[in-house]
Amino acid sequence: MQINVSNISVEYDGTPVIYQADFVIHENEKIALIGRNGCGKTTLLKVLTGEVEYQKGEDDAPYGIFTSGNPVIGFLKQTSNDDKAKTMFDEILDAYSSLIKIEKDMESALEDLQNDSCDQNVRRYSRLCEQFEREGGYTYKKEYLTAVKKFGFSNEDMQKPLCEFSGGQRTKISLLKLLLSKPDVLLLDEPTNHLDLEAIEWLENYLCAYKKSCVIVSHDRMFLDKIVNVVYEIEYGETKRYQGNYTSFTAQKQQAYDKALKDSIMRKKEIDRLSALVERFRYKAKKAAMAQAKLKQIERIGEVGTPSNFDTATFKSNFQPERETVEKAVVLDKLVFGYDKPLGQINTIIKRGDKVGIIGQNGCGKSTLVKTIVHKIKALDGSATFGLHAQVGYFDQTSTQSFSTLTVLEDFQNEFPMLSNTEARSALGAFMLSGDDVFKRICDLSGGEKVRLALCKILRKKPNILILDEPTNHMDIIGKETLERLLSNYTGTVITVSHDRYFVNRVCNRLIVFDGGKVELFDGKYSDYESRKQVSDFTNDFVKTVDEKKKEKPVSQSKEAARRAHRISFLEEKMNALNEQISSLQNTMHNDQSVYSDYTKIAEIEEQISSLQAKLAPLEEEWLELSEKQ
Repeated sequence: MQINVSNISVEYDGTPVIYQADFVIHENEKIALIGRNGCGKTTLLKVLTGEVEYQKGEDDAPYGIFTSGNPVIGFLKQTSNDDKAKTMFDEILDAYSSLIKIEKDMESALEDLQNDSCDQNVRRYSRLCEQFEREGGYTYKKEYLTAVKKFGFSNEDMQKPLCEFSGGQRTKISLLKLLLSKPDVLLLDEPTNHLDLEAIEWLENYLCAYKKSCVIVSHDRMFLDKIVNVVYEIEYGETKRYQGNYTSFTAQKQQAYDKALKDSIMRKKEIDRLSALVERFRYKAKKAAMAQAKLKQIERIGEVGTPSNFDTATFKSNFQPERETVEKAVVLDKLVFGYDKPLGQINTIIKRGDKVGIIGQNGCGKSTLVKTIVHKIKALDGSATFGLHAQVGYFDQTSTQSFSTLTVLEDFQNEFPMLSNTEARSALGAFMLSGDDVFKRICDLSGGEKVRLALCKILRKKPNILILDEPTNHMDIIGKETLERLLSNYTGTVITVSHDRYFVNRVCNRLIVFDGGKVELFDGKYSDYESRKQVSDFTNDFVKTVDEKKKEKPVSQSKEAARRAHRISFLEEKMNALNEQISSLQNTMHNDQSVYSDYTKIAEIEEQISSLQAKLAPLEEEWLELSEKQ
């Protein structure tokens, strides 16, 4: 299977978005599609699905989308969920429609076999069992139940009609259905949006094990690092392919730029040297031929331009607190937080200069905690107090939800009336709100522009304590990296809620972790916490497996027992066939003179035997497991 996007361009309302796209998807590749906000990443995905038209690119080569193998492309679309009666369970099971059909055929074949065990019925049932196993029939129920749980849904949710879920929840259900349907090429546009850490980690593991191709648009760098093996970047309207994950891409790109810059400097020096020789000898008759030769060398070198630098335009702010707090910047004294009922309790001191990340599942109380700290909501018990000289800057998602008709400049000057027009525009310009952008109405700004405006207003006040609730939402990777540098260099105290693990790892030296209804404190970076958690999860899983085996009870249903008996019979048939092949090969190897006297032939037969034994081992293991239950 292969999809080849060759020499295409895309326009919106006559304005070019992508000038030159060349893009190849090979079988089993995990591809990241990255670039600045608005560069055309989602547009390119929609080109692949046929939702957006394309034109010829800048090259003279043939253009279009060329496919081989007739691949099925899966892309998450907005669904209306018109069927009010359809439950989440029914929606998820649609992903397994082919397996469910085979399962029903197996039940029918089993009934026929119980009535008449003729060869034809045995063969039909065996063939269906083999197909069911090959397509994951014996694991699909566990697969979707695990996925549903990891995405934050309960068993009760599975029975609810789709119309009872929020828009965000329906999007998660649609994403689950898409993932579990396993198309040949999976197109994912910001799949980690609205997912908590547990769901993201499950998605990472699922995609790493995915046997087909996927193309992912995401600003989650840790997510990309764990999954992808190819990166396509859209920059200045063109695509470029890099082999490796996101971290590898950044290193390759920097190396390529450094080399191009070095080559450019060397070529410029050579042209200057040759030009000096031409100027020196061009008017001397005896040296005219040499001067002419040097001119031709200059022509061969060609015009020297500086290589295009990275598209790193972003906000610039090197701010520091106006004054320091005392050592104990924030004191959380047996603080109980929640609304109608407690969501958790925390008892800690956050010191001046600490950078604290708050992580956990969606809905566990992270935002409630920070709202309690800044006294937006009342503590249920205990207290949250700021140290002497505290000046708090608070950012939450309401900062990006304004629908004001004021312009950017008017809104900013309302908050800072002492600033002149020039000073206000200079401050806004540092956050990439310059030129005509300052005359845009707030309600017309993108999510990223609203974030930059909110940060500009907060940082202008030079707070010594920053409390940020999901500040990287709506930011592209360059924006995130800029904020990371800004907060890392900041000498004040930071408390931030974020589901971006890369951001948390770069900025924070302490963690508040919501896990399983508990609030835990962890001193260290996210990478240290993750390492500890992996060891803990392994131990817990091992104990759980042992306990479950102790609790297992034999299933007595006659239908299940009959199916197990026929499965055992099917396995025995396959095992006998493999054992016969192995015996035949061993007999040939030991008794056929033309073979046992030829080392090459012996090696070939030994390889065949090893291959057959590898097929035999899992069958024997399953046979033993089923036999113990008989």
